[in-house]
Amino acid sequence: MQNIKNDKPNVIFILSDDQGPWAAGCYGNEEIRTPNIDRLAAEGLLFENFFCTSPVCSPARASILTGKLPSQHGVHDWIREGNMPPYTAAYLEGTHCYTDVLARRGWHCGLTGKWHLGDSLNPQAGFSHWFCHRKGAGSYIDQPMIRGGALEQTKGYLTDVITDEALRFLEAKREAPFYLSVHYTAPHSPWTGHPKEIVASYDGCRFHSCPQENRHPWAGPLTSLSFGDRECLKGYFAAVTAMDANIGRILDKLEQLGLRERTLVVFTSDNGFSCGQHGFWGKGNGTFPMNMYENSVKVPMVVSHPGVIPANRRTEAMMSQYDFFPTLLEYLGLDEVDAYEGPGRSYRNVWLGDSVEAREDVVVYDEYGPVRMIRTREWKYVHRYPFGVHELYDLRRDPGEKHNRVHEESCKAVVRELRTRLSRWFERFVDPVKDGSRFPVSGSGQLRRIDPVYAGEECFSTDRIVLGESGFPRVNDQIDLESFQKAAEITT
Repeated sequence: MQNIKNDKPNVIFILSDDQGPWAAGCYGNEEIRTPNIDRLAAEGLLFENFFCTSPVCSPARASILTGKLPSQHGVHDWIREGNMPPYTAAYLEGTHCYTDVLARRGWHCGLTGKWHLGDSLNPQAGFSHWFCHRKGAGSYIDQPMIRGGALEQTKGYLTDVITDEALRFLEAKREAPFYLSVHYTAPHSPWTGHPKEIVASYDGCRFHSCPQENRHPWAGPLTSLSFGDRECLKGYFAAVTAMDANIGRILDKLEQLGLRERTLVVFTSDNGFSCGQHGFWGKGNGTFPMNMYENSVKVPMVVSHPGVIPANRRTEAMMSQYDFFPTLLEYLGLDEVDAYEGPGRSYRNVWLGDSVEAREDVVVYDEYGPVRMIRTREWKYVHRYPFGVHELYDLRRDPGEKHNRVHEESCKAVVRELRTRLSRWFERFVDPVKDGSRFPVSGSGQLRRIDPVYAGEECFSTDRIVLGESGFPRVNDQIDLESFQKAAEITT
């Protein structure tokens, strides 16, 4: 085994966008093709139970970087305003990120792809290399990107463009310890514009892994756009497969440069996603009230470092995004982990092969504005402030979360215990100024940073798109791409 502390390994952090663990071959999906994600899993450790901190992109990404809850860092919804002029705001300004630590300790930190935490124009959080998507979603073809504080018009397929920049970074930084975030927009909507040959390769797919269940009574606008539409299913699968091919390009480049054994590679996603499962399309804001279903809060997580992390292992250990900050710092041997006071714990020993991993005392917590979740191995309780609707699921008997038992007499003691634990845990960690339970988060976007001046309703959009009964917008029986993209961006 290598001496991690002395070797100062490189780190590549690959983040997909809106991908549940069900959408990868190594997680048991025999329909979708992900040979390179599967390859990475065969070379390292796959988490069966890895959870996002909030089931929507911006707060989840902020929690990964900071090791904090949304009610600590103040990002509670996807960033709708503040990414580009005339109003820009760095939502994580004044917040400590693990990339700040790495930059201070000698790693060259680079970002290629999606940021979506405000102020896309300027490098932040210790990043010195900045090739950034201007917002959070949009067309996959000829997308403008940020370089040097200005828009640069790129040509071609966005997933390829993001990877091309990653490969250039690797060529330039091969001699120095580096940290590289590769943040794909795939497989986020729109599910159009993906390589035609990959889309066509799913023509005969049965999509058994995406059952279009009875429409959820809370289903949001993406469901109206996409429910039962094979072209959307093909587009989602194609987006994942095209991204996977680009992950393969990164792994191949590392091997070509002789860097693979000196590099920790992490693959995960910001939040989960349902493509018809549970009767809706989307993630936490795929329904209103927002949901905490497993498909929304579970994400893939694979870590690989040849010669350090034992290969071809799977773990049932329950880990959250807020655990990544202390885990990475301890893994790299950085003593800044000793000053970490967030809600997470280090899983370094699990990464390195500790067999004592499925601890019963580990509990995972999530929040999305006024919606909060506590999940044990057996139970999930969802509490919606101030009035409900609340939910309780017995995950061992009901893993599909079909039967809400919150009002059953036999479950009253369980509800009481979980509600108490939930309240006490959040009381321990929340910043009262940024406490999400007090805000009218609707899943329609955050408009500005929360601070003592702007700490009320004006921080959040309460608009919800309501589509007509016609469903998926079409012109002459063809997909109306402009309408689709507009709806996709608003519900990003």
